[in-house]
Amino acid sequence: MQHYFVPFAQLRQQPTILVDSTGLGAALVLAHWRGAATPESLRDDTSAGSVLRALRAPTVPGFAAAAVSANHFDVDGFVGVWSLLYPEAALRHEALLRLTATLGDFRELDWNNPLADHALKLVCWLNAKEKALFYPPFGAPAVRRREDEASADKFAWFLPAFGEILENPEVGRGAWEPEFVRVHEASAVMQSSATYLTRYPEIGLLVVHTPEPLPYYALFGPTAGFDMVLSCYGGQRYEFEYKYTTWIDLESRPTLPRLPLDNLATRLNALETSARRWTFDPVTDTGPLLRLAGKGLTKAQRYADPDQRPIYTSSMPPEVMEHEIVTFFQQHYAAITPRRYWSWTEIREVGAKAMAS
Repeated sequence: MQHYFVPFAQLRQQPTILVDSTGLGAALVLAHWRGAATPESLRDDTSAGSVLRALRAPTVPGFAAAAVSANHFDVDGFVGVWSLLYPEAALRHEALLRLTATLGDFRELDWNNPLADHALKLVCWLNAKEKALFYPPFGAPAVRRREDEASADKFAWFLPAFGEILENPEVGRGAWEPEFVRVHEASAVMQSSATYLTRYPEIGLLVVHTPEPLPYYALFGPTAGFDMVLSCYGGQRYEFEYKYTTWIDLESRPTLPRLPLDNLATRLNALETSARRWTFDPVTDTGPLLRLAGKGLTKAQRYADPDQRPIYTSSMPPEVMEHEIVTFFQQHYAAITPRRYWSWTEIREVGAKAMAS
């Protein structure tokens, strides 16, 4: 079966496999989105992982559909779509593609993995070319187009070009090298004595103490197995973030549901004596941030690396900030058992109880 890509708007014009997306009328859904209709046997942490499982189970209902689509462009979704169009190469590079999709979506990278540098080069190449030729992630409104429409142009360019870079990253060195070097330099800081980590596995929190804001691929590198990160930078600058791992249906391990950050922000604002206020994103955001407010950030700015946005000085010392974050989640998660496949309705119900307590 030779698959081919179609723009999302054409989903219902022929039987279509939908990757890293949801939509009515798909013959087969291969997505890790919460509540997506991915067959149970094909569920995976990443949507690309579900595609790779499907390539090894081609008799699954709906796989015979020739058309493939997605409603947005990102690393995970692209790797999944590309794998359906080039299945032999995808299965030959399965471990690398899985690592690439995980890095793209969760920003996690095990530097001890022999494929780590190769995966990082691929992601950096995709990032650089996407920004140079099109628009950055969540930047479609700036070009006055819907993402499901505008992203089709990205797929049309990247799908035939990616295979060469996958086989020989040196061909794309000019594009991937600047970010690759930047991430390596930041990872050296993360692994140095200037940085230390404090783990709270019972609540899924990792606290990172490091001098300056860093790129996500370095900052989140050691966060596998954790779903919340409190970044504590020099000068009493902080950001708390729910990772993307709790926006999707994670297959590999149970998770705790996201809790609204209203009460936590209220507590922090009661302690904050600077002129700034603690603000937060709703739990339905892909990566909610809790941070001291300045000029409002766009979604594209919040998705960008922490070292590319201002992070303001708090009046609270780091030990107070860490204590408040840890105490809040220890109290509210005490009676909640981690599990897989929370629905958004269940998450809202749990959150409402936490807000009332």
